[in-house]
Amino acid sequence: MNESDKRLAALAAVEEVRAGMSVGLGTGSTAAFAIEALGERVRGGLAVQAVATSLATEAHARAVGIALIDLPARIDLTIDGADEIDGALRAIKGAGGAMLREKVVAAASARMLVIADGSKRVAAIGAAKIPVETLPFARNFVAAGAQSYRAAIAFALRLSGV
Repeated sequence: MNESDKRLAALAAVEEVRAGMSVGLGTGSTAAFAIEALGERVRGGLAVQAVATSLATEAHARAVGIALIDLPARIDLTIDGADEIDGALRAIKGAGGAMLREKVVAAASARMLVIADGSKRVAAIGAAKIPVETLPFARNFVAAGAQSYRAAIAFALRLSGV
């Protein structure tokens, strides 16, 4: 993993932030560079409000002076990292512990920038393990659905000869 590449990707993404925007702030090592860069722009006078995708991101944003808000009906722009990106630019997100909040913020966003360094490039999506997050009362329901989904994927792979 190249820290310089992560920083460059983050800086390019933060250049897309304009005054008055609501900004979703992702979680992870590359997103942390974006938070630092946005914090610098805020200290320089840029007025934005942000929504954090994790408690760690929330603490980091506060520490660099970014104003945080509760999730609005619409977010102008979200900047977050990816776990894998293939040659067709399909990405896997959410292999970390902030998956639910990341997904909600992404869904509320008018635009999302996914930032990553070259270490996230893969020939085929699927190496990253994706957690399933649920509420305790829905555990059995979700587990049964996941088993059905897993069986359907295995069947499709057998049919395709993979």
